[in-house]
Amino acid sequence: MNPVSFLLRGLAAALAIALLAGCSDSGTGERVLVARPGGGDFVLQSANGPVDTKALRGNVLLVYFGYVNCPDICPMSMAAGAAALNALTPAERARTRMIMISVDPERDTPARLKEYVAYFHPAMIGAVGTAAQTVAIAKSFGVGYVRQPTRPDGGYAVDHSSQTFVIGPDGQVAELLPLGVATDKVVATVRKLL
Repeated sequence: MNPVSFLLRGLAAALAIALLAGCSDSGTGERVLVARPGGGDFVLQSANGPVDTKALRGNVLLVYFGYVNCPDICPMSMAAGAAALNALTPAERARTRMIMISVDPERDTPARLKEYVAYFHPAMIGAVGTAAQTVAIAKSFGVGYVRQPTRPDGGYAVDHSSQTFVIGPDGQVAELLPLGVATDKVVATVRKLL
């Protein structure tokens, strides 16, 4: 097993334990709360050049971690993001960016990501970094992902977290939106921050 796979499996296991602990009670009937991930600035590559979150200050960012070959969760999340972008006014949409960060830098190129996200909405951005950058950014957002073993056909899946992070104009994580959240909730969250 290569060092990156080992690190990713360890990160995924630690995240799963943390999430499970956050859902349980302490035995006294009290809820245990898990702190919201801090997030952080990043610079990744897109087909149109670098994506630098510091340069995007003043905008609301919808940040999602996924990959092009994802069979189900990513298309559902991208479609939900597109519905939210379409529900915004043109002025609101001009100040909102949806960025999909690839958790599969081995296969996802900037060009493939651009084609993939444009299928859902032309304003979406697909961004990718090196394996090391991906690990660091995922860790800062508390995102878990793990590459599954290669199948006989040469393909593989990447299991990953499915929430969308809403980053406010100040660059801070303002909200975590779960998979399947209603479009109205996404739009209301964005409008509250604009």
